[in-house]
Amino acid sequence: MPAASTIRQPRRRTPTLLASLLLAAAMLPASCAWGQAAAPLGERLAEIREINRFIPERALPMLLAVEREARASSVEDKGEMLAQLCMSYQGVGRQEKALATCDELIEFGRAAKDNGALAKGLLRKGYIKYAQKELALSHALIWEAERLADTTTDVELRVRAGVSSAESFAEDGNFPRALEKTEAILAYARQHGEPVHLVIVLNSLARLYGQMREFDKGFEALAEATEAARQIDSPGRMATLKSTEYGLAVDTGQLDRALAAQSMALQLQRKIGARSLVARSLVNLSDCYLKMRDYRNAKLYSLQAIVAAQEIFDNVALATARVNLGQAYLSTGNLLEGKRSFEAGLDVFQATGDKPELQAVLAEYGSALERAGDYAGAVVAYHRERTLSNELFEKRRQQALLELQEKYNADKKQRQIVLLERENQVKSAEIDNRRLQQRIWWLLAVVFGLASLVVGLLYRKVRHANAQLFLKNQELKQQSVRDPLTSLYNRRHFQEFMRGHRVDEKRGAGTSGEEMVSALFLMDVDHFKHINDTWGHGAGDAVLIKIAASLREILRETDMIVRWGGEEFLAFLPAIPRAGLDEVARRLLGGISETSIEFQGTTLSVNVSIGFAPYPLAPDGEALPWERAVNLVDMALYMAKGHGRNRAYGVRGFANFGRTSMEEIEQNLEQAWRAGFVDLSIVTGGYPDLRASA
Repeated sequence: MPAASTIRQPRRRTPTLLASLLLAAAMLPASCAWGQAAAPLGERLAEIREINRFIPERALPMLLAVEREARASSVEDKGEMLAQLCMSYQGVGRQEKALATCDELIEFGRAAKDNGALAKGLLRKGYIKYAQKELALSHALIWEAERLADTTTDVELRVRAGVSSAESFAEDGNFPRALEKTEAILAYARQHGEPVHLVIVLNSLARLYGQMREFDKGFEALAEATEAARQIDSPGRMATLKSTEYGLAVDTGQLDRALAAQSMALQLQRKIGARSLVARSLVNLSDCYLKMRDYRNAKLYSLQAIVAAQEIFDNVALATARVNLGQAYLSTGNLLEGKRSFEAGLDVFQATGDKPELQAVLAEYGSALERAGDYAGAVVAYHRERTLSNELFEKRRQQALLELQEKYNADKKQRQIVLLERENQVKSAEIDNRRLQQRIWWLLAVVFGLASLVVGLLYRKVRHANAQLFLKNQELKQQSVRDPLTSLYNRRHFQEFMRGHRVDEKRGAGTSGEEMVSALFLMDVDHFKHINDTWGHGAGDAVLIKIAASLREILRETDMIVRWGGEEFLAFLPAIPRAGLDEVARRLLGGISETSIEFQGTTLSVNVSIGFAPYPLAPDGEALPWERAVNLVDMALYMAKGHGRNRAYGVRGFANFGRTSMEEIEQNLEQAWRAGFVDLSIVTGGYPDLRASA
């Protein structure tokens, strides 16, 4: 689990001085190096800025030493001091102090009517909101900062704001716009900037090409950035480039190159005393050794990373290091220590409230336990991950509905404003008509005719507006029961349907005399996280859309197909021969495996794991509520995942029910099956687990 992908550092875009200045300042106490005011304040702040980028704990006392002087200095110096102070506070983990300083800088910029100071404040606040996972607000602040920065002649500020703006578009998945922005700021830096500005922009461009999976271009940009970094002789900047090289090398499977690059970055970071970067490099090295299956070194660097993270109170780096250590232990068969370390990392992610990261770690946990042979533990981890996935999916769905409702209310309000404006126009016309009546009586008939025409037109407009309002209401109602991505029914609609569904309404015998039942099929896409991580969330959406289309072809029009969660689908078949359930599962496994998904020149194929059962399920002669039936099907699904994926487990019935209870069966379906209390049907797929071709 690499730190680069899970512990993103706040985006600081700063110019640099020579390495000698950085190292000299880093080695001296604040009172010695900064107590003298021989150099102009602007030059001293520029020197602090580069130290701040890599060693904020050293920069903070330097800034506090010049704070009083800067507050009494020019608008430019005061604005720069506050921006650097905000960066330092954030770098040492004092988030509230950092946010308060940003707000002070923003108010100062507005009061002074200085776009440069205001842009710096908005930019720094955008970085803080990014760290707090408020991406929409972060992007809005950064884009506004860029607009203001472009009105100034501050090259460093314009480069930093432009790069941050491009990265915000990339975070939104808008790679074409991100590339356009980055290339524009690169052209500006070539014309107006210094070598350090080229390093900053080219490094960002290399990472962007990596996200776009155009790795050759990423390495080309990185090579040019490295050449520029040699000109300024900055160990900090060179370490940053080596970390970028590590990411590109890992993504292209060049693990030896990745190991060498991150080792060099670690050496440079230790040279300048960048403790926070050292901790994260150690995490990356442990992850690299895990990928190389060198578990001895993976443990060694994980333990070093834990110590380094504890020294600087970096809980996220600490949690990631513990997860990597857990991976190493599990891979060498030490289940007890592996679970203990994994759970310690999970506790940190749980405490920080980072639910997307917690979901990803739970998926890794389940896979690691599965590889270690602890299938029961893997099923529990998968259950935790699925529960969290459903929670996040429901939250996103509710947010989408809220945004749609807000848009609808805004449209309604706008229509009301238009109608009021027209009503005011009519009233004005009536006043004018009365004055005309008093002056020219013979025009009364004409005025009356015009007024009638206006009223008729307004009546037609109101009828049209009411018709549009009815259509919008119908559209909103339709969207409330449909998933916006796949157009399948959503979980809420299925729940309402089942509340009114009579259990026995489809019972009976078919035309050939076989017993007819209803049935539930719950499907989950195998290795869906790997698809998102490898090809991006756009590929994941394409997979879900194509699977939804395949399900419509495989199943009947009378069958209800539901998007149950993030990558889960549920099918309710109202009438099917009991003996035909296995064949439906076989068709679903084969049909989805044969489905090809085209995405940006790559052909993807995926498999699903399935849990299924007839409905209703009636142990001991009493039908289970539909919620408990779905829960049993869900447990069967996770048995299919824990036993190898690309297969279906079906609950056919129960046996020896007098020796057990439904509660015990629901607590551990696999144990109940192995004890002979549950009759399971197993259908295996015959296709590879995950395929892709260019």
